[in-house]
Amino acid sequence: MAKKAKARTGRDGTGTKGNGRSRAMDAIALLKADHRTVEALFQEFEETNGPKAKQRIANRICMELIVHSQIEEEIFYPAVKEMVDEEIYTEAHVEHDGAKVLIAEILAGDPDGEFYEASVKVLSEMIKHHVKEEEQRDGMFAQAKQSVLDLDALGEQLAQRKSDLTDLYTRMGLPKPTTRTLSGMPKVELGQPVA
Repeated sequence: MAKKAKARTGRDGTGTKGNGRSRAMDAIALLKADHRTVEALFQEFEETNGPKAKQRIANRICMELIVHSQIEEEIFYPAVKEMVDEEIYTEAHVEHDGAKVLIAEILAGDPDGEFYEASVKVLSEMIKHHVKEEEQRDGMFAQAKQSVLDLDALGEQLAQRKSDLTDLYTRMGLPKPTTRTLSGMPKVELGQPVA
């Protein structure tokens, strides 16, 4: 019996078989691969010295998270909405929006600023929590796997949209993050700076 070659994951969410031909990843595998990419970038940020180097890594983190959240919100979440617990679904959206607030701060921030590294650290913790929620035994991904969804076809859609967005944002720059659940955001005001 021939052994299957272990698939390698590319930036666009596709894998390659041992014979060199590419194959699409299912939706869950693609999203988990994104999670591992961001975890590695957060680790790289922690191990890097110098504000400019840290800013380059932080910008990469922001790019990955903006693209990832966009493909989840546009494609994956609507596809699984009726197949997962409502609480899991709504919390995922709110968690995305909370992260987007920090992403916007990091993108606009000064890498020499007093709160820059702290913002990236808190974003890392928020993302760890979100990933744990999605990947846990009874989380969104597990519930989606138990559904009748064609996760391979959904993975192809996610990979194509991810590739398109990555190309667009690489050429045009990252867009300002858009929240979908935080209706109170216009009411937030900046108070006196921390002493």
